[in-house]
Amino acid sequence: MELNAHLSDKAKYDLSLVQRALETKDRKAYEELMSRYRESLFFLALRMVNNRYDAENMMLEAFSKAFNRLHQYTPDFAFSTWLFKIATNNCIDFLRKKRIKALSLDQGISMGDGEFMEFNLKDDGVLNPEEEMQRKQRMIQLRGVVEKLKPRYRRLIELRYYDEWSYEEIAIELQLPLGTVKAQLFRAKEFLNQMLKNTRDSY
Repeated sequence: MELNAHLSDKAKYDLSLVQRALETKDRKAYEELMSRYRESLFFLALRMVNNRYDAENMMLEAFSKAFNRLHQYTPDFAFSTWLFKIATNNCIDFLRKKRIKALSLDQGISMGDGEFMEFNLKDDGVLNPEEEMQRKQRMIQLRGVVEKLKPRYRRLIELRYYDEWSYEEIAIELQLPLGTVKAQLFRAKEFLNQMLKNTRDSY
């Protein structure tokens, strides 16, 4: 049986480039690997970080990390799979470091009767004792309601608003399409809205 027969012709050619790069330090092999995947890696990063300048940097960093670890690559799977995994993890690390705190539940939750509850889990300023007590009470109430959500909705809310993950990070973590993540988060917020209103009406 041919060695690495499980690889596609494209993957086999990539493997030959990797071997040339490792064995002879062939600069042209590195350049060709970059040429083959530069564009697709850039657009992967752009989808995740939503900024062309950052995406360019993420793409270059991914190649740098991959080439520095090239000796770790094994042809159990395609080089492109390994490279894209590095690029994806690189973008996730970047987003976590750069993450801007999510504001409320995107726009918060309407409680009805003109009241509005923000999903603001962190204190950005100095509150007086009364405001601090009110904030804590709201958070206790909100967390209690979140705990009553179905597991899949609770997980989405926790990742998005407790851990402050991006939609893209959640999609990767849960292995769901980006559109599905957004749609299910919308449904989760609708459920929260109704449950919070019911909780308020019960008093």
